[in-house]
Amino acid sequence: MNVNPYTEYFGTNPQFLHSEQPFALESGYVLPSLRICYHTYGTLSPSRDNVIWICHALTANSDVADWWQGTVVGGGVFDPAKYFVVCANKLGSCYGSTSPVDWQQPMDFPLVTIRDMVGAHQLLAQALGVEQIKLLIGGSTGGAQAMEWAIMEPERFGNLALTVTLPKCTPWITADNEAQRMALRADKTLYNNQAHGGGDGLMAARAFSMLIYRNAVAFNFTQRDDAEKLTDFRAASYQRYQGEKLSKRFDARSYYKMLDALDTHDVGRGRGGVGAALARIKARTVVMSVDTDIMFPAADVELFAGQIPGAIYHCIHSDFGHDGFLIETAQLAQILREHLL
Repeated sequence: MNVNPYTEYFGTNPQFLHSEQPFALESGYVLPSLRICYHTYGTLSPSRDNVIWICHALTANSDVADWWQGTVVGGGVFDPAKYFVVCANKLGSCYGSTSPVDWQQPMDFPLVTIRDMVGAHQLLAQALGVEQIKLLIGGSTGGAQAMEWAIMEPERFGNLALTVTLPKCTPWITADNEAQRMALRADKTLYNNQAHGGGDGLMAARAFSMLIYRNAVAFNFTQRDDAEKLTDFRAASYQRYQGEKLSKRFDARSYYKMLDALDTHDVGRGRGGVGAALARIKARTVVMSVDTDIMFPAADVELFAGQIPGAIYHCIHSDFGHDGFLIETAQLAQILREHLL
């Protein structure tokens, strides 16, 4: 078992579930044991009816109060004085759950799907004694997890909030994922058993991904150069900064496997198609898009929202593209309070 070099990024006071029972993956591979890193906030009510479960996005950790600022605080939309809030680090992430950093050869870590991640959530919910969940919410790949879980166990959830996500990975997203994987594979240290292996490739992949997480409007507004110059452009510096920041805090092999997992996302697989799968959802549902999101375009999100029985659709305004769901928390909170909380 390798020593995880990213422990400082797990968040404040992480908790762990260790299961020595074999955990079967959708691919057929069986993990001999499982570890789930998670955070909780607030207290579970005597009637166990105040649970909010948050599924995090690609490179976040389970300390949701840290990265979704203003939500899990007193007076916030997920006020821990009212709710018992749970967020689990997803399977395959280097932030405490079983992941490639545990493997002697990290790139040999098996394929993990979105459904496998949900299976780990189910195991944790059982360990916490959580049966009914008042609200399940996720954004981006977190939304993919929430959607899967609401389909797998429709009776468990009273309310569901899906943000900047779709029921199936699109060719556009897979193309973006493969471009990032090509950048990762170009760094041959990706295949080494060493801390921060593949770091240069991860820097390049992250710089590429920023173009789809944001958009031209955001870059042209925030990264323009006021002075005339021939070198050292602000936008170039920003891309290097984003790449360097991620390469320090996240494992390239975990990132690679998380991209693979996103490609597997298809709620209709084995269920008669997307429409039949979404029809299984029984929770009162709100679906939210961001008007400038080029990763999950608002028109596509609105179209799929219409396939969930009784779902309410809202479009959030943001100049910051896909990442707007993390930034426009006031708009998101207003929508949730109006319809679900």
